[in-house]
Amino acid sequence: MKLISWNVNGLRACVNKGFNEYFAASDADIFCVQETKLQEGQITLEHGEEYRQYWNYAVKKGYSGTAVFTRIPPLSVWYGLEEDSEAEGRMITLEFENFYLVNVYTPNAKRDLSRLDYRMEWEDRFRSYVQKLDAQKPVLICGDLNVAHEEIDLKNAKPNIGNSGFTLEERAKMSSLLAAGFIDTFRHFYPDKTGAYSWWSYMPKVRERNVGWRIDYFLASARLADQLKGAYIECDVMGSDHCPVVLELADL
Repeated sequence: MKLISWNVNGLRACVNKGFNEYFAASDADIFCVQETKLQEGQITLEHGEEYRQYWNYAVKKGYSGTAVFTRIPPLSVWYGLEEDSEAEGRMITLEFENFYLVNVYTPNAKRDLSRLDYRMEWEDRFRSYVQKLDAQKPVLICGDLNVAHEEIDLKNAKPNIGNSGFTLEERAKMSSLLAAGFIDTFRHFYPDKTGAYSWWSYMPKVRERNVGWRIDYFLASARLADQLKGAYIECDVMGSDHCPVVLELADL
C-alpha cells in the first residue's frame, strides 16, 4: 500500500506546476492534500476519476482546506476535529476496515505567535481525538503538522528556537503525541538522517541550498511498526513550497 501526503499551497496553482503529472505517475493508493485553497467546483483533476474524492473546504475563500483521493473505498468519512475548527477545513478522517486515516493541516501559530494559545488547545484536542480512534483500530496520521520536532528537523535550529513552528511549546506537543502511542515513520527508518526537509521558504536560493524544515509527516500507531515498509521525502518534486512525503506499508 502506498500513501502520499502533500501540502500544495493552492491546488489550482500547483496544477499549473506539475501536480497532475505527479499525481498520475505516483500511482498512490491514497493521496492526501493540504492547503487546497479552493471551493467546491473550482477544479477538476486529471486522473481524478480513478479515485473516490473527499474534500473539506474552508469557509474563507482561498484559505486552508484538505482533500483525500482513495482507491480503497472507506467505510465512513467525517470532516473536522470539532465544530469550532470545521470552518477552516483542516481535517478529514476516513475509516477503513482495519485502520483509520486522518489527513490534517495543523493550525500555524503565526509569525508573532498570536495563535499559539489556540494551537496549544487544538493540539490537546487532536491528541485526544486520535487516541480515541487508536483505541478502536490502528491510525495513520498524515499532513502538514506545522512543527519541526527536533533540531535535526531543520537546517538552522539554534536561531529558530522560539520561532513559529519551532517553539518549545509546539515541539512538546509533538513529543506528547508520539508518546501517546504513535511513530514518526520517517524517523523510524532514518533516526539520524540530516538534510531531510519538506518545506522551504520562497526566499531566493533557499530551496536550492536546501535550507529547509521537516514539518510534513506520516505518523502511525506504534503497533503498526512491523507493517511499515518505507518512508521517504520527495524533495525534488516542485510545484509548492512543500514537497510530497510518502509512506509504504503492508496491506492492512
